Parts: sequence; structure tokens; C-alpha cells
Amino acid sequence: MWMQPERRRVLSKKSNYDASNIQVLEGLEAVRLRPAMYVAGGTGIDGYHQLLTEVLDNSIDESLAGFADTVEIILQKDGSVTITDNGRGVPVDIMKKENKPAVEVIYTVLHAGGKFDAGAYKVSGGLHGVGASVVNALSDWLEVEVRRDGKVHMIRFERGEVVKPLEVIGKYNAKKETTGTKVTFMPDHSIFKEVNSYSYDRVRRRLKELSYLTGGIKIVFSDMRGSEERHETFQEVGGVAAFAENIAGEDKRLYEKGLLIKGISDDIDVEVGMIHTSNFSQNILCYANMITNRDGGTPLTGFKTAYTRALNAYAKKNNIVKKGEPTPSGEDFLEGICCVISIKIGDPQFESQAKVKLLNPEAQTATQSVVYEKINEILEENPKIAKIIIEKAVNAAKAREAAKRARELVRRSSPLDNDDLPGKLADCSSTDPSVSELYIVEGNSAGGSAKGGRERRFQAILPLRGKVLNVEKATMGKILKNAELRSMIAAIGAGVEGAGDDSHFDIEAVRYHRIIIMADADVDGSHIRTLILTFFYRYMKPIIDAGYLFIAQPPLYGVKFGRSKEVNYIFDDADLKTLMKENRGKKAEVQRYKGLGEMNADELWHTTMNPESRILKKVTVDDAFEASEAFQMLMGTEVPPRRAFIEENAHLASIDV
Repeated sequence: MWMQPERRRVLSKKSNYDASNIQVLEGLEAVRLRPAMYVAGGTGIDGYHQLLTEVLDNSIDESLAGFADTVEIILQKDGSVTITDNGRGVPVDIMKKENKPAVEVIYTVLHAGGKFDAGAYKVSGGLHGVGASVVNALSDWLEVEVRRDGKVHMIRFERGEVVKPLEVIGKYNAKKETTGTKVTFMPDHSIFKEVNSYSYDRVRRRLKELSYLTGGIKIVFSDMRGSEERHETFQEVGGVAAFAENIAGEDKRLYEKGLLIKGISDDIDVEVGMIHTSNFSQNILCYANMITNRDGGTPLTGFKTAYTRALNAYAKKNNIVKKGEPTPSGEDFLEGICCVISIKIGDPQFESQAKVKLLNPEAQTATQSVVYEKINEILEENPKIAKIIIEKAVNAAKAREAAKRARELVRRSSPLDNDDLPGKLADCSSTDPSVSELYIVEGNSAGGSAKGGRERRFQAILPLRGKVLNVEKATMGKILKNAELRSMIAAIGAGVEGAGDDSHFDIEAVRYHRIIIMADADVDGSHIRTLILTFFYRYMKPIIDAGYLFIAQPPLYGVKFGRSKEVNYIFDDADLKTLMKENRGKKAEVQRYKGLGEMNADELWHTTMNPESRILKKVTVDDAFEASEAFQMLMGTEVPPRRAFIEENAHLASIDV
């Protein structure tokens, strides 16, 4: 509980701690008892989808090894998933030490699999010997069908235990039919209690992503649920260059086709696809062995170093930067870039189980070597493209210089030193960021109620007037001159990303560890939330990654029944219908809150700001590709994709009049 007083733990003198207290979990019991230790996302929607991803990764690894060219994924009617590949087939022979078939060991023993043997898999993703057994442990049932040596083998598990030992169930014509593995599993809904189905769109996005990264593998996707079956096939032979073009979407491109950099250094396969747009933000996605690395890591560092060095050298050699013009920095050269960095490495070392960052130093060296060599070739062979990229960087450098004074203003150590803030920011008395909250509130009226209702010790209020600037369409100079954004940056106190170098944003300097966006529960409020979220995603993303950004959930309705003075606060229409059914026959007084300003200070505190009763939604970014794509589509310069989205989803909207 927030701000909960410290409690002392009282121990009984009779309390014993001996061998009888030690519990040994056999087999896969530990996985079922503590799923979050083994699957990123735990027992929520992310963990549920991770099961599918782990099985899929095994099939993709077969394709990376050169033994499979087709992978099929089926979402079955009963909620189970079937994933098939035409690879070598999981080994079925007996392992002498375990005296069990290899397939049984792979699916029942943690850290067992071919990923530890460099001869079996040169590169791999997945959980490195944990994935198959973890999926098995967290499934109600799982079946593996293997086609090898002319025979079809089958084994079945239930909650991690073998219930039908491996047996031969048939034969196939080895001359006409391929080997392969088919895995069908049903997630255990006694573990994933709040999730009951897979998201078609989420699975589809991952498959499309993989089709680009594998550069030619055929991926067949079928959804057998619902009244109509859905079938799609993905096979993107254009690879990461086509992927970069896809990320650019409908944005105006500075040249026609994506650029491809490809090479091998020290047995590390490096591929980079990129294209430059007229936008001001950069969009770089990083992958290691097809696994998304949200925070990049060593390959990203290697790419940026080589890319900047090559462009600077070319610009100097060809006198493209005129005398008196500012020299572009690395960030200037990256303005408007859409880029995909994909490496394949034999022994990937990730920062965490979520694999947000690759740590291998040899990956940085390899990426830097390949990129520097190949990009020099591209620049020499395409002088027009080289000039376009460098001239855009020069313009970015000019904008950066113009914004220098504004940046210095927002980087002052105390936001109260800023002349724009008195009268706007009502700061809290606490100087401890870990207990301090900043409410970014839509409108002066709501800001007044929030100031009156807040707990001054740890809650600060920053009212915004009207809609903030759409940063997806603005230069850094314009962003730093915008009064509302400048107030936000100064109040938070950590600077901004993308203003000329990588060192000016300091997550340790953030003054509040709960930054809460509080806007009206209507269409305008949703738009303002989206504008603010776009700003945080593009220019203060470390705040999201640290888990400091939240969205307040104000109620939609206040309902009284009969003569009661008690108000029932309702947050959506479905709950309102349920409440009305439960109180059928009683006279109801329903108030629809059009805006936060309609609530008095006590109401706003009780419903939206009181840590003991409020509802906050934490903002997270688990899929950088999906998030970036969404922000570009909703907030970017191109109208057609936004119009198409509105037309496609209009039936889901409700009209608020």
C-alpha cells in the first residue's frame, strides 16, 4: 500500500528453522509455483503470449540453422496452439545417461536442449534450453509429433508430466515427405486465470516481424476460432531493408529504396536496413537472433559509431558542410532515420530474462566493422543519397544550435528557478523522488480542483492549458520553445532525449517517481493523453522504461440511489449497467462527468488521487516496433494511414455528445 507506515515483524520464541522447513521441488514444480521467474510477463497477457513465442522460436531456430524453410502457426478452435516446421525433427533416440528419449528430456528437464551444442545450432533465440520445458510446465496438456527416419512419433504431457510415453504412431514416405516437428499445447488456465485467448493482431505482428528478419522463410498463419477462419502467409524476401521501409510507413522518404548493409565479422552475421524520412525523430529497432532488444545494446553502439564516423568523413572529403555551418553530431545524422539492426551471434548474452539489451562486446566490434566498410561503399556509389542525408543532418544541427538557449533553460537544477513555473507548478514539500508524485492535469479548472484536493506532502500539480504540441510533427527547436512542454521538462528536471547528444537526459535527476497524466474521460481528454504520451515516448522514454509514467483513471459517472447521499463512482459503461441491474427498482440519480473540472476537490481526491482508492494504469512499452508504428500512424505527418485506421475501427467508437 502506498505510504504504508512501517510495521515491525514479531517473531515467536518457539519459532523453529530446521531441515523440516526445507522444501525440494521436483521436476517442473518450481516453474508452476513461480512462473514469473521463468517467463517474462508472468501469468498475465505477456506471459501467456510468451508461451507461443518460445515454441515458435524453436522452429525459427531450425530455419536459422538452414534446415527449415516453412513454419505454420494455427490458433485452434479449442484455444490450443499448433506450431509446425519442416526441420530435422526433435531427436527421439534414447539418451544413455537419462535412459529416456531425447524429446522427453527436452520437454521435462530445465536447461536441456540442442542450444548448448554449437554443432547443433550455430545461433538461437528462445530461453536457451528452458523454453520447451517451461511451456510444457505451464500447459494443461502438450503433444509433440516428430517425423524422422520415415516414422511418425508422438508423446503427450499433462502439466509437465508424461501421460503417453513416446511411441510410433505411423509412417511417412521419406522420399516425398519432409521431416519436422509439430507441437500442440493448451495453456493452463488455472495459472493464466485472467487470460483466455491469444490476440490475433499481436501474434500477426510478431510473425510479420519474423518474416522480415528471416528474409525469405515462409510463415503460414491460421486462426480457426470464430465464425470465419482467417489465413495469412508471410514471406518477405526484401529482409531488413524492406522492414525499414515498412517502419517508415507513409512518411515522406528522402530517397526511394531502403539501403541494405550486410556482412560477417568474426562469425557474427550483421544486417542493417535503413531509410531516411522527412520526420524529425529517429526510429531504430534492434534484434539479436530474431529476439527484440528494446534497449539496443552493443550492436546499436557499434552501428552509431560507424555510421557517424563514415558520414562525417564523407562530408569532410566532399566539402558538403559549408564554412560557418555547424558540424552535425551523431544525433543530427540520425534525424528521420528508420533503421533495423539484426545480428546473429553464437552465444548471446542478454541483460535480463526479458532480453531488453545485448551485452556481447564482440557484437559491437563486428557491427562497427561491417557497417563502416559497407556504408562507405554505399555513400561512394550513391552520392545523391549521401548528400541528402548529410544536408538533412546540417539542418538538424542548425535547429539544435537555435534551440541551445531553450535547452539550457529547461536543464536548470531547480524548476522553481524557471520564470514560467510560479503559478503553474504547485510543488510538493517532499524532496524524495521515490515518494513524490507529479500530476500533469488538463486545464486550469481541473488543476484548481487537483491543487485543492491533493496531499501536499508528496503530490505536485502541473496544469496544462489546452492541447500540447504534437511532437511527431515538430523540430527539437520548436519543442523546446513550447511553453507547456517546457514547463513539463523543467518540472521533471531530467532534460530531454534527442537534443544533440546522449548525455543530457539523466534518469537519476527525475524529481518524481510517479508522473501521472490526468485528463478528462472524453474524446478531447484521450487526444491530450495521446499527445503527452507521444512526447514521453519520443523524448523521455527512459521514464517509461523505469516505470515512472502512469495514467489516472477518473470516473465516468457518479450514481446515487433513493435518498442515500452515498455516491457510487463508476469507471465504464459496462459497470454502470451492472450497477443499475443490481439496484433495479430504485430511483437513480446519474451524473455523467464530462470533465475533471466538474468535480470538486474532495471528489477528485477520493476518486482519482487518493493512493488508497484510486486506479492508476502504468505505461509500459513491451513492443517497440508496435509502439513506434502506432505513434507514427496516429500522430505523424501523413493523413492516409490515420484515415484508414479510423475507417477500420469506427465501429468500435462511441459518440460522446
